Amino acid sequence: MLYAEILAGGKGTRMGNVNMPKQFLTLNNKPIIIHTVEKFILNNEFKKILIVSPREWINYTQDIIKKFVGENERIVVVEGGRDRNESIMNGIRYIESTFGLFEDDYIVTHDSVRPFLSHRIIKENIEQVKKYHAVDTAIEAIDTIIESEDGETISNIPKRNQMYQGQTPQSFHIKTLVDYYNKLTDEQKEILTDACKICSLFGEKVKIVKGEVFNIKVTTPYDLKVANAILKEGISTND
Repeated sequence: MLYAEILAGGKGTRMGNVNMPKQFLTLNNKPIIIHTVEKFILNNEFKKILIVSPREWINYTQDIIKKFVGENERIVVVEGGRDRNESIMNGIRYIESTFGLFEDDYIVTHDSVRPFLSHRIIKENIEQVKKYHAVDTAIEAIDTIIESEDGETISNIPKRNQMYQGQTPQSFHIKTLVDYYNKLTDEQKEILTDACKICSLFGEKVKIVKGEVFNIKVTTPYDLKVANAILKEGISTND
């Protein structure tokens, strides 16, 4: 089976003085998360679309889904964890307890505040995860990337043509991801915040799906202005 998991467990502190997590802020008269959910609803391959929410915002999430999307038996809201990977695993635990876990189960995970992903990106994630078991969406780095170990001086400048900027979706063969996650020590779980990095650590090849420049993550007030401009100008596509 194929599942989608929209990660909305964060509080969005970088958005500044707002009274709700960033995923609930309005973008063209609809919460950002609704724009994201709508992209996944249009793909009928997903058995369930899980939305991972902070505990105190679960009811609110359910309310706005009902208001803007309506009743949809494929959508379910589950409680998030203390970090990204634990939230992913909470969604998987829901799947296991409700449907069981099987060898042909896959999950497409996506940031709730990346509302402009295209249907092509979703489609290619689905295609490639069935071949590689782990998929990351990324774009080639435009700017030179520098490394700094002390935050003060440059320690390394990698070759730009080998650098990519990670986006989402990230997609996984569920049993493979669970197996690797369960092998991590508590210390590793604290350090490793990216599920694709966990797969890579255990030798799994992670396939890259080409992202889009407009597949931005709305994290700051500036990002919100850019997102509104993207909608206004029709820069993003549904291809």
